[in-house]
Amino acid sequence: MNAAPEIVIDARGLNKSFGGRKVVVDFSLQVRRGRIHGFLGPNGSGKTTTIRMLCGLLTPDSGEGSCLGFDIRTQQTEIKRRTGYMTQRFSLYEDLTIRENLEFIGRVYGLADASASAEETIHKLGLAARASQLAGQLSGGWKQRLALGACVMPKPELLLLDEPTAGVDPKARRDFWDEIHQLSHNGLTVLVSTHYMDEAERCHEIAYIAYGRLLAQGTAAEIIAESRLSTYVVSGAELGALAETLKKTPGVDMVAPFGASLHVAGRDAAALDRVAEDFATPGLVWKHDAPNLEDVFIDLMSRAEDNYG
Repeated sequence: MNAAPEIVIDARGLNKSFGGRKVVVDFSLQVRRGRIHGFLGPNGSGKTTTIRMLCGLLTPDSGEGSCLGFDIRTQQTEIKRRTGYMTQRFSLYEDLTIRENLEFIGRVYGLADASASAEETIHKLGLAARASQLAGQLSGGWKQRLALGACVMPKPELLLLDEPTAGVDPKARRDFWDEIHQLSHNGLTVLVSTHYMDEAERCHEIAYIAYGRLLAQGTAAEIIAESRLSTYVVSGAELGALAETLKKTPGVDMVAPFGASLHVAGRDAAALDRVAEDFATPGLVWKHDAPNLEDVFIDLMSRAEDNYG
């Protein structure tokens, strides 16, 4: 099976169950070459299972697809040779230094000069000052950078990142994403799973999955526009009680606290305008605002059907 050259991942109708529970349901996705494609969803939504099917680590129960032009069912070895996969858990040797870990990875992949490749990666990712430090002594952000280096050193055509910034401080997350964009600029295709909205907004395109089903995909702007949500930001006193009341009010499809305010959204703009008028009091300020990705995803989750059981 050969996908078009500009399409790196082409999955159609993938299904996967464990113990009778459907974890991925009729999933389809296309990822274009040189793009950063965000893969979003809450914990347990099927993101990791889907990634493992795409890179040849799991075989789907049904459906078909290609990755880098190879069939995800019958050519899994070819896919794995050309793909870098960074898992959620740090998987390198903690009793080896940064340099030793990278040299080991280079030998595993059969690189012509593992030491030179390791040195190049160390300098490219800003690891030189810590190259002799044991991996087990690194902070989460530096472990993350080392793991990324191990993934890209063999020069893969596709990089799969499974929630790579979980538990990492904001500056390390930003530095990591700067590296990802540089890799994409140089032609590498990236599929990255995350549940951080700020990271989603840094992706060229997004796919949102919940309970194993694809709920939305496209650019951030396209997903927001297609949601057809109208949104108000409400500030004032007694917002907790107001939120409980609004959740039961016709015309309101989503209520979520954001700091000292509420985001209130609905798919019927006229009905939501009437709600704003009805609940407007001297102690409450209703301000019309554009919906953001988090508004959209909260709304999608509220309508998604749980696949547990």
